[in-house]
Amino acid sequence: MSQHGETADISVVVNGEAWTHTVEVRRTLADVLRDDLRLTGTHLGCEQGVCGACTVELDGAAVRSCLMLAVQADGAAITTIEGLTNVDGSLSTLQAGFRDAHGFQCAFCAPGFLITAKLLLDENPAPSREEIREAISGNLCRCTGYESIIASIEQVVRSASQADTTEVNS
Repeated sequence: MSQHGETADISVVVNGEAWTHTVEVRRTLADVLRDDLRLTGTHLGCEQGVCGACTVELDGAAVRSCLMLAVQADGAAITTIEGLTNVDGSLSTLQAGFRDAHGFQCAFCAPGFLITAKLLLDENPAPSREEIREAISGNLCRCTGYESIIASIEQVVRSASQADTTEVNS
């Protein structure tokens, strides 16, 4: 027992890097990502799992890191918004698509939308507009009215389709 409460050792792979640490069992995954790993791209909005700003990928699924205890993630592979960048530090196709299509205004909601969009495109590389709407329906944005976010995902899909066509014709 620590001064603050019970602790446990957890081992996770975050953005491709293995990490083992002792954490208080009452701490959320969001707090451990932000405070211990300094991955502050995971935003805390409502802290009730409603807004989606804290969404991360955990073993291929979207999870609200503000609702999950860090000890529950033991043994998992986690991707945060920082893990979406290319190895050389450049923006991924998804991130560049949002930038190019002006997907966000304040971008507080960006981490959740980008992780959600990544998971959608991993599962369905050519979603319809309605499938995109459905996929992002659990994330809230107070600035854009969602149209620019949907247009950004559609732009990423078009870019990927054009790249596939170029490769086939080369």
